[in-house]
Amino acid sequence: MSTFLELRENERKLRKNLIIEAAMALFEEKPFHEIGMRDIAEKAGVSAATIYRYFPNQDDLFVETLIQEISNIENAFETRVSENEFTLHEMAASFIDYLVDNEATFQLMSHFMMNSHINPETLEKYNLVQRYFLRFFDTVLQKEGVDGNVRLYSHTFFASLAGIVMSFRNYPGRSKDEIKKHMHRLANIMAEIFKQRRPLESHGAE
Repeated sequence: MSTFLELRENERKLRKNLIIEAAMALFEEKPFHEIGMRDIAEKAGVSAATIYRYFPNQDDLFVETLIQEISNIENAFETRVSENEFTLHEMAASFIDYLVDNEATFQLMSHFMMNSHINPETLEKYNLVQRYFLRFFDTVLQKEGVDGNVRLYSHTFFASLAGIVMSFRNYPGRSKDEIKKHMHRLANIMAEIFKQRRPLESHGAE
């Protein structure tokens, strides 16, 4: 019986991963708002009803897809941070590159940042993704000499970099390489501002 249950659980995981991979493939192919659950089901080769057995709603599928995608880069970021390879400028550039080069991830993050009708359980899962990045920002900012409420600085830095990508990802008349170079310039300016920051006022560091 235990072997049978293990096989069933493995089958469930495989099918769930198949659905997530189909969703990621579609997010790379077309705009986020043009993709529905039926499209994902067709891509995965399952019925729409099957998807809802694994994911209660569309947002739950989206956040699980985002979590799996983020986990794919976890080791690379962990290694660079733990080996002190990241300066604040390099961390900013890497974050920009990651969002520019991974359209699906960017679309998913934008959805959760801008949608005000997400249920609390799903939103908490997304917040775990944010905290994952913030943890890296905390470490690098501390190494750059930021003290006090480091997480508050990390929030500001994360929001600044995400805003750069949102504002200039479709910069008219520029190639992708030109857009990325421009974003790097802006990210370097932000990193330099943070390195030269003044201590937070006590009432602003809560």
